[in-house]
Amino acid sequence: MKNRYPDARKYYTRVGIDTDSVIERLKKIPVSIHCWQGDDVLGFEGSSELTGGIAATGNYPGRARNAEELMADLDVALKLIPGKKRINLHACYAITDEKVDRDKLLPEHFAKWVDFAKERDLGLDFNPTFFSHPKAADSLTLSHPNKEIRKFWIDHAMACRKIAAYFGEQLGTPALCNIWIPDGYKNNPADKFSPRKRLKESLDEIYSVKYDPSLIIDSCESKFFGIGLEAFTVGSSEFYISYAATHENVYPLLDSGHFHPSEVISDKLPALLNFFDKIPLHVTRPIHWDSDHVVLLDDELKAIATEIVRNNADDKVLIGLDYFDASINRVAAWVVGVRNMQKALLTAMLIPHERLAKLQDENKFTEIMVATEEAKTMPIGDIWEEYCKECGVIENADWYNIVAAYEKEVLLKRE
Repeated sequence: MKNRYPDARKYYTRVGIDTDSVIERLKKIPVSIHCWQGDDVLGFEGSSELTGGIAATGNYPGRARNAEELMADLDVALKLIPGKKRINLHACYAITDEKVDRDKLLPEHFAKWVDFAKERDLGLDFNPTFFSHPKAADSLTLSHPNKEIRKFWIDHAMACRKIAAYFGEQLGTPALCNIWIPDGYKNNPADKFSPRKRLKESLDEIYSVKYDPSLIIDSCESKFFGIGLEAFTVGSSEFYISYAATHENVYPLLDSGHFHPSEVISDKLPALLNFFDKIPLHVTRPIHWDSDHVVLLDDELKAIATEIVRNNADDKVLIGLDYFDASINRVAAWVVGVRNMQKALLTAMLIPHERLAKLQDENKFTEIMVATEEAKTMPIGDIWEEYCKECGVIENADWYNIVAAYEKEVLLKRE
């Protein structure tokens, strides 16, 4: 097949875009790949179901059942994804020889993940796991009225921050340590203030231990509602943005499925970038609610990428994916989602943002419309193919042949 990149490069040169520089820029932006797509968020603790208002639906064969299988599946996906990558872990993915409760987790329980990351030149990110545990049975953790239960979860979060700092120290890149809790009520509460006061006090204790920012980045993740938590969510967006704004080195994490369906995080990004030097993201695809479908190259994904690119926030917005679809091949789900995130970033980089901003200041919105619509049919795919070639991965859908063969040879043999 003819190499169409030289012609595409000339095409973009006419509108003032250097595609060689674009490709180099895209190579430097890491995407954090969520390990839990590979096993439906079950982890290695022996749990057989999810709690906390989340759900993985489907029964596609080949779910990873242990660390060895999950790492093997990740390896297949990593070879098919171009660019810079990280792995995002939950605390329930500790690799231990004996059962260790979550408040007793230590860095050594994640040493094999550190080895995995070192061998593949990956960064690691981390999340305390506040769900699928007997002490979270009533969907209350850091805001629980029972002090002993609250203390258990505080200790868990503090252990996880220590583990995240260990990741940063070992790998030379700071680990994002993100707190999301399922706390809330199915029915209308009589008191909304006290649970949030308890949550604030819990966070204050968790963050009382200070770590070098070069090792760990702390964040808190809000949510609009969850299954069984329809009436009230303790950790709302207003709560966590306020907390982060008043506590140094704590950042609000935006999950694209954790807001009202009429809200989009692409609109929130340029607002928060005025106040925070970092904004972590969990990019997913909600359908009517936080359904965590695989990320597609849709309008909102492109809008998120556009806000990152045109605000030169490559180093400020920390991109992580967060979805778990058990109805399709799980390895393919990783590859599709990450490549789509990268395609969205590439699409945004191939738009002349400075010229469009100047037109906006001159109130020339007709010209903006003409230019942005024209950009949609420019040869983006040719630039993507060149990017993949330079990264040494398959540039087109032929990558699925490798996944299909792996499914036949490995995944379908798992009981």
